[in-house]
Amino acid sequence: MAAVKGSRFGPWLALAIGTIYFLVPLIATFEFSLRMERGVYSFEAYRVVLADPHFQASFSYSAVIAVATIVVGVLLVAPTAYWIEYKLRRLRPVVEFITLLPLVIPAIVLVFGYLRTYNSSSLIPLTANPRATDLLLTLGYVTLSLPYMYRAVDTGLRSIDVRTLTEAALSLGAGWGAILIRVIYPNIRAAILSGAFLTFAIVMGEFTMASLLDRPAFGPYLQLIGANRAYEPSALAIVAFIVTWACMGLIQLFGRERRAAMAGR
Repeated sequence: MAAVKGSRFGPWLALAIGTIYFLVPLIATFEFSLRMERGVYSFEAYRVVLADPHFQASFSYSAVIAVATIVVGVLLVAPTAYWIEYKLRRLRPVVEFITLLPLVIPAIVLVFGYLRTYNSSSLIPLTANPRATDLLLTLGYVTLSLPYMYRAVDTGLRSIDVRTLTEAALSLGAGWGAILIRVIYPNIRAAILSGAFLTFAIVMGEFTMASLLDRPAFGPYLQLIGANRAYEPSALAIVAFIVTWACMGLIQLFGRERRAAMAGR
C-alpha cells in the first residue's frame, strides 16, 4: 500500500511543480498589468491597449494573414498528405523530413532567403509593393506552420480508411475533386481545424518575418510596446496568452468531438 502511495506521489509532485512554474509568472504578470493607476488595481492598461488604433490595426492585419495562411496551408497540405496516404506511402519519410525543415532552419534565415530570391530586381518581385509583400509573408507563414499542419492532417488521415473510402467513391463515379471535398475533408475536419488553430497561434505571435519584411503585424507591435511602455506590455502578454490558449482549447474541443464521433460508429 505504501509503495502504491509512493508511486502516486511522484507524478502529483511533478504536476504541482509544473503548475507552480507555469502559473506564478502568469499571475505576477497579470497582477503587474493591473497597477497602471497608482495605489489601486484597475484594467486601465487593458483599456489603453484595446483602444490603441495601432493595436487594432496590427491585430486585424495578423488575423487576416493568419486566415490566408490557413487557407493556403490546407489547400497545399491536405491533398498532398491524402495522395501520400493513398498511393505513395513509401515517400512518407521523405515528406516528413521536408516538413520538419522549418523547425531546423531559423526564421531569420528563411526570410533573408526570401528577400534575396524575391527582391525587386528578381524575376518574381514579391517585395515591390505592400500587397506583394503580404503574399510573401503569407507564404513564409505557410512554411513556418508546415510541420504542425502536415502532422495534424496526416494524423487525421491515418485514423480513417483512406483506401476504402476512395475506392468506394470511385466506384460510384466520383471525381478526385469530389472525393477530396465530399469524402476526405469531412472525415478529417477535426484534424484540419487542429492544424488551423495551431497556425493561427503561430502567426499571431510571429515577429522575425513580419519585422524584416516591414509589415504592420501583431508581433512587431508587441515588441515595440514592450520596448517603450511599462504596464501595457504585461496587458498585451495576457491578451496574447488568452488568444493562444483559446486556440488550444478549441483544438481540444474539436478533438473530443472527433473521438466521440468515432466511438459512436
